[in-house]
Amino acid sequence: MKLTLIRHGITHGNKYGLYYGATDLPLLEEGIAELRQRKLSHIYPTAPRYYTSPLQRTQQTLHEIYGDVPFTVVDGFREMNFGVFEMRTVEDLKQDEAFVAWSRRMSTDRCPGGESFVDVQRRALEAVAPILASDEDAVCVIHGGVIACLMFHWFPGKAFDDWMLHPGTGWQVTVEDGKPVSYVPAPFVPV
Repeated sequence: MKLTLIRHGITHGNKYGLYYGATDLPLLEEGIAELRQRKLSHIYPTAPRYYTSPLQRTQQTLHEIYGDVPFTVVDGFREMNFGVFEMRTVEDLKQDEAFVAWSRRMSTDRCPGGESFVDVQRRALEAVAPILASDEDAVCVIHGGVIACLMFHWFPGKAFDDWMLHPGTGWQVTVEDGKPVSYVPAPFVPV
């Protein structure tokens, strides 16, 4: 089985370095243009099944890359909720005592009013389990943090940040007997 994980295109939050996981931002026009350009020069893997999160940026990205394919919305693929830090930059937050405390233990501690990376990873693993169990190729257009949580769990040895992707890019994971065994970058560059 091939499981393709694609990060959504560029939003206002990406462009301005915001913590915005739960905020339902749309793609920027430049994000749409970049997806269209990448689609012209790369090959996005296709599959019989497509999935997104409930947030519009993932659904817009799916449409830009794959057109009007049927897809399933999976709530567990939502991006991390940054709670009181939503829609703020690190620059805005660096004097905030709650942010400074959280940033020292962000892998395990919850944001005030939000989630931890452990929460997101647990939720994402539960969401992807039935997809892996189906043993049928699938494409998931989701979020950078969710993808990083999955890859960090499946392929230990790299730092979490090493799994973060540029918008509109991702990984194609080979799955054998329900377990991820290898990966390559996606989309592919034609030869």
